[in-house]
Amino acid sequence: MMLQTVTFTPRCATLTQTALKPFSAQRFHAQHSPTSNPSPHHHNYNLPQSFNPLYSSLQSPPLRSTSIKTVTMNRFQQLRSLNTSHPSLQRPSIPRSSTAPASLPTFAFAFDIDGVLLRSSAPLPRAAEALQYLHNNNIPFILLTNGGGKHESARVAELSSKLGVPLSIENFIQSHTPFKQLVESSETKEGLADKTVLVTGGDGDKCRKVAEMYGFKKVVTPGDILMAYPTIWPFNQIFSDYYRNNTRPLPKPVNLDNLPESLKIDAVFVFNDPRDWALDSQIILDLLLSKEGYLGTYSDKNGNSSLPNNGWQQDGQPKLYFSNPDLFWATSHHMPRLGQGGFQASLHGVWNATTNGATLDRTIIGKPHAATYIYAEDVLTKYRNQLSPASGVKAGKLDRVFMVGDNPESDILGANQFKSNRGTDWTSILVKTGVYRDGTEPAHKPVAIVKDVFDAVEWALGEEKWDGRID
Repeated sequence: MMLQTVTFTPRCATLTQTALKPFSAQRFHAQHSPTSNPSPHHHNYNLPQSFNPLYSSLQSPPLRSTSIKTVTMNRFQQLRSLNTSHPSLQRPSIPRSSTAPASLPTFAFAFDIDGVLLRSSAPLPRAAEALQYLHNNNIPFILLTNGGGKHESARVAELSSKLGVPLSIENFIQSHTPFKQLVESSETKEGLADKTVLVTGGDGDKCRKVAEMYGFKKVVTPGDILMAYPTIWPFNQIFSDYYRNNTRPLPKPVNLDNLPESLKIDAVFVFNDPRDWALDSQIILDLLLSKEGYLGTYSDKNGNSSLPNNGWQQDGQPKLYFSNPDLFWATSHHMPRLGQGGFQASLHGVWNATTNGATLDRTIIGKPHAATYIYAEDVLTKYRNQLSPASGVKAGKLDRVFMVGDNPESDILGANQFKSNRGTDWTSILVKTGVYRDGTEPAHKPVAIVKDVFDAVEWALGEEKWDGRID
């Protein structure tokens, strides 16, 4: 795999404005890096097949060897004057399709959001133009982010307004979107729709509301527990006012004298980056040490050397799910900030100290894990099929997906190691507008490094020899 660092001469690219063509439908885990081989206890429990990575992201073959090819524009222009037929010397620019194709393109795009399309909440330069061109030319794309904290419909409306491009929940995937698949029962798993689940992360109780919109009926937050039992965390005064406005009564009290009528948590979901690491860590730890998920209990199997894992998590404790492994993410600050992966590392450190290094059973999805890419490819396939009748062309086979991201540890690693069961090739493109620091050697090498998302689209369309050019 050839790594190309592509530097384009700055210019004001003018995108041909055509009438919008309507669509038919509108983060490092706790103990080791995503590249290391996790223990068999870092798994996916009884997830449905479309959600199960089959350990492909955890047992993938070594990446192909890479070499770096740096192409600067001045030297590029000199070389091009000598040999314009060589494909590596062709300067890509966003082309303009001259005729209506008989079928949808055999390629598509997957874009990260933070650091690619937005920086904090502000659109990055030329991001809207890149998406608008794809939209106008019926080139399918999805947004695939490790972010979250809002329902997909709310985030899509917000992004459509900021970027000025029609988006829909049909081509939008957040880190916690696949959790929808855990609601209903199937032949291989028991659904959680009627179970009591703990949801943490995000602002206020927004993630609770997202979970309820997914179909979870009994959702508890750490704030609910703190307000009902303030002694569960001795430093509760700091956030009391914050929680008071976002809490609800618990579905059951904590009644240790009558466990069948006591609060029992069946699963723990970290939907988004936790705001109160201390409280969340304490309550999650309590549940991991509990008897069968009953809050306030302590399993007598903990530390029993005659049992697997010395008895830790061997007594029906709730399953623990994280929505992404990102250690860092791009914000308005000039340096990347800690994300959900930071919370996971913190919680894992506490777990190690408590259990003397016992294995922590948990499920982590989000980029770079294969479960998320499998889910994303399913969504992209359905989306292309929806576009097909609306545009009057056939969907055809999807040969290639260009994954455009700013984080080598998630976007690039995930695309590089994902092996599609449909035979689709995922090609990684790294932009310089987010987590990646220009001039450094990325931990996981993309196929190309470009300035921004606009240049990423130019490069990809050049690779696909898309008909026509923009003047």
